Amino acid sequence: MLKDNLVMLRKLNGYSQEQVAEKIGISRQAYAKWESGATVPDVEKASRLAELYGVTVDGLLGTETADGVGVIPPAPRGKNIWGSVTLSDHGQVVIPKAVRDKFGLKPGVRLIVLSDEDGVALVPAEVFEGRMRELNRVIGTRGDA
Repeated sequence: MLKDNLVMLRKLNGYSQEQVAEKIGISRQAYAKWESGATVPDVEKASRLAELYGVTVDGLLGTETADGVGVIPPAPRGKNIWGSVTLSDHGQVVIPKAVRDKFGLKPGVRLIVLSDEDGVALVPAEVFEGRMRELNRVIGTRGDA
């Protein structure tokens, strides 16, 4: 729910109610009513909140849960949380249908596996390779200084 997301996002960003209210141009009391669920922001204020927290208005209004975690904060704008998958004995993962549909992933598509200390990401090979070609083009035109 909106009120839960407002509390979570405010605390994640280290803001007080007063600071959020000031940033979006309202009183602390009005903001406190949103967090308590007594009232809700109008569309303009919801848009300001979404921008402040770097999320979409849809993400701000909706509530997502994850197994074993409970309610999770809205994903940053341009990012998604698609749910969980289970790794098979052979290292196979079934990518959720919503993800396959969104990214046009069909059988036989090549994916690049990327990672950092926290996890793994899959990127369509054509996207990754295109970005690498562009990077090499930019680096190649700069010359050595």
